[in-house]
Amino acid sequence: MTSRRIKFGVFAILLLGVLMVCGTMVGRELLLRQKEKEDFEQLVKLVTVENLDVNSTPSGSPAITEQPGATATPTPDNEEESQEQRRDLSELFAMNGDFVGWLCIPGTDINYPVMHTTDDPERYLRRNFHGEYSESGVPFLDFRCSLDSDNLIIYGHNMMNGTMFAGLRGYVQKDFCDQHPIIEFQTADGCAEYQVFAVIQVKSNDEWYKFVGADNAEDFNNAVEKIAGKALFTTNPIPKYGRQLLTLSTCYDSAHNGRLLVIAAKI
Repeated sequence: MTSRRIKFGVFAILLLGVLMVCGTMVGRELLLRQKEKEDFEQLVKLVTVENLDVNSTPSGSPAITEQPGATATPTPDNEEESQEQRRDLSELFAMNGDFVGWLCIPGTDINYPVMHTTDDPERYLRRNFHGEYSESGVPFLDFRCSLDSDNLIIYGHNMMNGTMFAGLRGYVQKDFCDQHPIIEFQTADGCAEYQVFAVIQVKSNDEWYKFVGADNAEDFNNAVEKIAGKALFTTNPIPKYGRQLLTLSTCYDSAHNGRLLVIAAKI
């Protein structure tokens, strides 16, 4: 009887130790995730212009010139929302030379900086904006792309806590796509808008990942028509040669090496 009690006591102590270690690891993971979220929130604050003088233009935003006889753009009813859409990227450009722009899908949690490293393609796969280790990483532009490429491919993690490109999961539903058709990508040249036209599930080795630029209209149109043929659905006319594309890519159905693509054309 005593021997059994001793064995049970040892087992209980070992089990308690395992639970404490697991609890510590889970707690640490939660703290890291929270810190990563707070770090991004700080970056959002840095680029948000809360009080913008109507006669000034933030760095990285296009200048607005009124034409004679033009109708003034009405002020949005929700002034707070209007202010949140205005960004000054100058501080982030000064902080990190790898920073190339800001990606935002209005009405979703996707609101992040975008990095670009031609000599180290996946540098920000597991690094934060400051270059420190981060499980979430930072969205990054394909190393083969330049900002004037025919197809800008931006990668981001599909995080279980809903951050990074996890919000792209909603696009598998057409209703969600209809409600969030516009993607904003702001660079030093200004803020461009892209309209989603196709949502596709592919393998990680799909040929679309090789399509960064086209030599001519035929190559461009053939590539776009081919990927559109794989789409879960399309929402707008298939864009033709001359319109820049923006592809957002994230993991989807990882067990089968799947990827989710949300492809949009510049307006």
